[in-house]
Amino acid sequence: MPFKIIRQDITKLKVDAIVNAANPDLRRGGGVCGAIFAAAGARQLQMACDQLTPIKTGEVAVTPGYDLPAKLIIHAVGPVYRVEEKEQCRKLLEAAYRNSLEAAIAQDCESIAFPLISSGIYGYPKEESLHVATDAIRTFLEDHELKVYLTVFDRAAFRVSQKLLGAVQSFIDENYVKNHDRTAAQSFRTEMPVMRESLPSEDSLDAHFAEMDEPFSQTLFGMIDAKGKTDTEVYKKANIDRKLFSKIRSCKNYLPSKKTVLALAIGLELNLDETDQLLKQAGFALSHAVKFDVIVEYFIIQQKYDIFQINEVLFAYDQPLLGGK
Repeated sequence: MPFKIIRQDITKLKVDAIVNAANPDLRRGGGVCGAIFAAAGARQLQMACDQLTPIKTGEVAVTPGYDLPAKLIIHAVGPVYRVEEKEQCRKLLEAAYRNSLEAAIAQDCESIAFPLISSGIYGYPKEESLHVATDAIRTFLEDHELKVYLTVFDRAAFRVSQKLLGAVQSFIDENYVKNHDRTAAQSFRTEMPVMRESLPSEDSLDAHFAEMDEPFSQTLFGMIDAKGKTDTEVYKKANIDRKLFSKIRSCKNYLPSKKTVLALAIGLELNLDETDQLLKQAGFALSHAVKFDVIVEYFIIQQKYDIFQINEVLFAYDQPLLGGK
């Protein structure tokens, strides 16, 4: 998918570029910066940085990745957080992300990984820094094709709005069924299609195929037209890779994964009934026995169609993220 939050050591990612949360002098520091220097080869990386220093807050510099799996390191200087200069700090942090993304495009990168810039010793509140990061990345991806990863090494460092999490948790408490009798009606709302116990005859197969619903792709693109949206608008809002979306369009009988279908439902801003219809065409259904389903259902019922916010909550609950690649 174009943008994904992951819990992984940024120094181990095989991407075109990783971003170092740097200081203006581009000297080896602690935290993520120190880890990147150590993994890249501190001596050779410092020699390259010394040729580029100093840089201002919000600006970036590019060096080779050296011993890292990544080809390049984009050194971005975020602001030291000061509550009395909150708005200025936000603008500078946005600039650090935007300039990093622009540098990646200029270097012909197809993928880039970020840490949460300024959220360590620079003191930027983690929840606020997450919002700045996602807003900056989302805005950039509206006009560019790039795979972006936001790495969170320690889940304890990840903060989502407690008010939002509280509302989601209340919905889960009311709707999530951990243990239940799987009646005929409930078993329909499962993650996988229901299979027949015995094979039908050739004649009955012909009759069955004649009565089949329209293909998933036909339903999807009919909904896109009905909603008055463009293909680009939908796949970007759904956080889906353009190549995957093209495959859905060109392959009449292609059936995407459940998380991709739900991402498309979010991109189309479907209500719950419309979402059920789209899922059915791909052989899926929502289930209150699946926490992932319950969380996504909450956002659809609330008409909250920000897929980045949904994925932040799914990540906090250790669930798969919406989208596709």
